Amino acid sequence: MTLEVNTISIDLIPLIQKYRNKTFVIKYGGSIMENTEAQKAFLNDAALLKSLGINIIIVHGGGPEINKWLKKTNIESKFINGLRVTDEATMEIVEMVLSGNINKKLSSALSSLGINAIGISGRDSNLINARKKYACENNEQIDLGCVGEVSSVNKDFLLSLINCDELPVISPVGGDEEGNIYNINADYAAASISSALGAEKLIIMTDIDGVYKDINDKSSLINSLTLEDIKEYIEAGIIKGGMIPKLTCCADAIVSGTKNVHLIDGRKLHSLILDTFTESGTKIMK
Repeated sequence: MTLEVNTISIDLIPLIQKYRNKTFVIKYGGSIMENTEAQKAFLNDAALLKSLGINIIIVHGGGPEINKWLKKTNIESKFINGLRVTDEATMEIVEMVLSGNINKKLSSALSSLGINAIGISGRDSNLINARKKYACENNEQIDLGCVGEVSSVNKDFLLSLINCDELPVISPVGGDEEGNIYNINADYAAASISSALGAEKLIIMTDIDGVYKDINDKSSLINSLTLEDIKEYIEAGIIKGGMIPKLTCCADAIVSGTKNVHLIDGRKLHSLILDTFTESGTKIMK
C-alpha cells in the first residue's frame, strides 16, 4: 500500500500541523469496517496525520465481524440496552475476533503505509482495567455476563509507546485483578483512554453526519454542542434513543479531561481529515 495525499489534504496541511505533538484518540468501527473504500481512506488519513506529527491512537470495534463468527458457531447474539450479552463462549469469540483478527489486520495495514503501528489488546500490560457492568431494566439489575466498564487506564504504557513513535491500535477487551476478561463498548473504551491522556481530540466515527435537531431534516445538523446543550437537548427529547448513551459518553470524556470530541461520518471518504479540520460533523466542547 502507498500513502496518498490528495489535493484537499494538501490544503489542510498547515492547519493539521498546528496540532503537531498533540494526541488524537479515534474510535473506529461500525459499518465503516465493511466498506472497503471507506476503510482504505480512513487508514490513509490516520497514517497521514501520524506522518505530520500528531500522536494517533485507534480504538476499534467489530460488531458485524463478531456477529458473523457467532453465527458460524451457532451462538445466538442477544443485546440488552445496546450491550451484547456475553457468556464465556461468546467472550472467546469476541476476543478472538477483536484482538486476533481485526486488530492485527488494522495494525498490519497501517504498517504497510510506512507507519509504526502496533496492535494490542486492552489486556496487554493491564492497559484497560475493567469491572463488571450490569444493565438496568424496570429498576432491575441484569447480569450481562462478561461485559465490563473501564475502571482505569495504564497511561504510562500508552505514553511509552507514543514516545517510541508507535501508533497503538487497541481492541476494547479488558481484565481485572482476578483474571476475569471483559468485553467493553468501544466508544467508552476510547473515551476513557482519551480522558486518561488529556487528548486534544476524541474522534468517534459514526454512521451519520453528526447530531441533528430533527433526524428527518438534513439542514438541522448541529455543528457544535456544549455540555449544557447536551443536557438540555436530552431533557427536551431532541437527543433521544441510541444517541443518548453516545453523547453521554462524549460529555463524560470532556468532563474527565478530553479537550474536544468530534462525531463524524465515517462512511464519507477521507472524513477523518475533512470533517475534523473543516468543522463538519458535530463538535462537542465545554
